[in-house]
Amino acid sequence: MPSKDPYEVLGVSRTADSDEIKSAYRRMARRYHPDVNPNDPSAEEKFKEVGAAYSILSDPTKRARFDQTGSTDDAPTDPFFGGGNISDLFDVFFGAAGGGGGGRRRMGRDGEDIRVDLELTLRDVINGIHTEVAVNRKAECDACKGTGVEGGKAPETCSTCRGQGQVSTVRNTFIGQVRTSAPCPTCGGAGTVIKDPCKKCKGRAVLPETAKVSVNIPPGFEDGATLHVPGQGSDGVGEGRPGDLYVVLQVADDSRFQRHGQTLYTMLEATFAQAALGDRLEISGVDENFELTIPAGTQPGTQIAIRSGGLPPLHGGRRGDLVVQVNVKVPTKLSDAEAKLIRDFAELRGETLPKEDEKGGILGGLFHKKR
Repeated sequence: MPSKDPYEVLGVSRTADSDEIKSAYRRMARRYHPDVNPNDPSAEEKFKEVGAAYSILSDPTKRARFDQTGSTDDAPTDPFFGGGNISDLFDVFFGAAGGGGGGRRRMGRDGEDIRVDLELTLRDVINGIHTEVAVNRKAECDACKGTGVEGGKAPETCSTCRGQGQVSTVRNTFIGQVRTSAPCPTCGGAGTVIKDPCKKCKGRAVLPETAKVSVNIPPGFEDGATLHVPGQGSDGVGEGRPGDLYVVLQVADDSRFQRHGQTLYTMLEATFAQAALGDRLEISGVDENFELTIPAGTQPGTQIAIRSGGLPPLHGGRRGDLVVQVNVKVPTKLSDAEAKLIRDFAELRGETLPKEDEKGGILGGLFHKKR
């Protein structure tokens, strides 16, 4: 039994007909096929989900059983060897030349899917954001209402394929006669022809436009995450469905922090006195300031975690931590008085004093007198 509702997996309604289901399957199978996504391990799992969903909805008996009970007893998980017609998967990559398939074809052309990159900030990751994105897409021509014919009239039925969009041929092979289908050469598979093209769109039925699409981005998203907005791509032509919009989220670099999942890392330069004696100070987070306690005797490289100072998980819950790495700042220049104090300090602790640099280097500059 599939882990998800097959209608949701394919993105179709419960009243979708077989042509809609097949079209959705082909589109999603192309998108998630492992060969198309060699560097995305999750694509193979999604591809299997799509195949399992199609094996249910393409079989009237299994579909009816699912609609009645919400489950099937024999839903396959492999899109290659599951139920349904294997020619459907063949058609995904090789078109309809494999033949087969009955019922009325849906005439038209689906709209293109569109990708938009959206740059956001770490503060947006914490709070989420509701915003608009500009989408350059193709929209239905308002002059012909998407028919492509001047005045909005309907296109004429193609006389070659009689509106089927396909022409069939029969070939004799060693296994007998094989019937194959191909797009009609006259109408290009549309099933109709336009003899009086719309002057505004020149018969294309769609025109370029820039539209504002509202998107709601939840807190906790990762850099590179993709938001799927169904139906907000380019408009389809004829009976074709609109494409989808994919918003790729990119988190802008913030020089103060490094992100690892929900945890943020930052650096703090402390003086020798702060590290040795301890201190309390204020440090900036992404959306608020925090009081940080540096314990006495803190060593260089020590990491101090501020609980819940990081980023939230995608589906809600406690925020990650803000981890502060303490670096002890060593002065590059010392006065004679400062150098004497450091020598006295080292003697009090019984430490070996650094030797003077004979070449006049930094040790020579700090400790220019031999004892």
